Amino acid sequence: MFKPIAQIALAASVAAALAGCGTVGHDFVAPKNEQASGYRHLPVAQTDTARLPADWWTVFGDATLTTLEQRALRDNPGAKAAAQRLLQAQAQLGVTRAAQMPTVSAAAGISNSRSSAETSTALAMGGRTIKGNNYQVGASLSYELDLWGRVRRVVEAADAQALAAQDDRDGVLLMLSGQVAQTYWQLRGLDTEAGILQNALATRRESEQLVEARFNAGLSNELDVSRARIERANAEADLHEVRRQRNLLEHALATLVGASPSEPLLASSQDAQLPQPPAIPVGLPASLLGQRPDLASSVAGLKAANAQVGVAEGAFYPSLSLTGNFGFASESLRNLASGDARQFSIGPLALSLPVFDGGRNRANLALAKARYEEAVANHEARLLTALREVEDALSDVQERQQQGQAQAQAQQAATRALQVAQARYERGVSTYLDVTDAQRSALGADRAAAQIRTQRLLAAVAVARALGGGWSQQPPLATIAQGSWFK
Repeated sequence: MFKPIAQIALAASVAAALAGCGTVGHDFVAPKNEQASGYRHLPVAQTDTARLPADWWTVFGDATLTTLEQRALRDNPGAKAAAQRLLQAQAQLGVTRAAQMPTVSAAAGISNSRSSAETSTALAMGGRTIKGNNYQVGASLSYELDLWGRVRRVVEAADAQALAAQDDRDGVLLMLSGQVAQTYWQLRGLDTEAGILQNALATRRESEQLVEARFNAGLSNELDVSRARIERANAEADLHEVRRQRNLLEHALATLVGASPSEPLLASSQDAQLPQPPAIPVGLPASLLGQRPDLASSVAGLKAANAQVGVAEGAFYPSLSLTGNFGFASESLRNLASGDARQFSIGPLALSLPVFDGGRNRANLALAKARYEEAVANHEARLLTALREVEDALSDVQERQQQGQAQAQAQQAATRALQVAQARYERGVSTYLDVTDAQRSALGADRAAAQIRTQRLLAAVAVARALGGGWSQQPPLATIAQGSWFK
């Protein structure tokens, strides 16, 4: 009784062997990055080829930033949505892969029937009817023989699309971590400016009181009093503007980490000094393909488009499918498992060959090839954009450093000028106008220095982000928890 099962299994084995005969289309070859051998704006003395750590933000040595990054990767709704898109792509791959395997189904049923006594068949049998119960149990098999590899190309395309979704998820996490770091340093830069303005405001108030005392003593004039009041009011207004900007950044940062903007997130730290930006290991342009998830996703998209060309070519070849079933049927339940109750069939072995389709297959092939060429062009554009982003960030690092050195000289000169102006005014050698001009210059120099330090930190974040932030390709189709590549 098991002979039919063996026959079906043998037929399936032969079909699987035939399915490995060939594959339509061309195997994918990943493009190479044949750009310049080095970055234009990378200092010659920097020869470090080490890579950033997976949790790249730790190079800044700020515990608060690290906590915010971890919260964002865990709680940000966009990161959660990207993880779900990856799960959808992996589930779709499972659906597609199922086409490579035979479909086996089992069924059981019971029915009661009675045939008509008035049909021609029944009259020929003397007006007899056929009635009774029918019990059935069995299994069926269907399988498409992938002789030309069309199904394999479909699975290859789905595999590449799932890998692209995985890289896209990582790209979302990289963008998120970069936004958190950028917003955090902007906020801390405003805290530093607020501290400078707070000190300046205290100084302006003292100066205002001093000028008013001199005016009351007949040693000054009303114009000096007005100038002192103007400088105090301007410093106070600038402080409120900085606080307004800080509130907006704190709201944005709370949204990034998945918290409510209505709740305080970070307390002001006006006494804290901005750190020096860390040195970011850059490497070579040729290694950029393996460092950025968006470029890896682009390569996976190329692979999927190449596989779709093979799928379109497979439509020109015949398809072969095999079906079979085996089971038992009996009028009596107790005889259902007897040898006489068995029933089976092998086949048909169906062959389908396209003869005339009005040019549909040819048009689909042309469409698939055009999409592949478009994907190649888009990948080249993404690669150039990535190289531009690295060069922009490296240029910013260089120029901001030199700008900071020049601004430090201006800051020292402005501080000295203010000291001289105050001494001359106290001796009655000059008017208070010289003091207000010197105060304005010194405050502007201090704020500019703080802004440049902030921009240097932002430039370091931009370099890390442009280089992929320590990202590395995960094993294909591994079900990875969101953010795990940072660990």
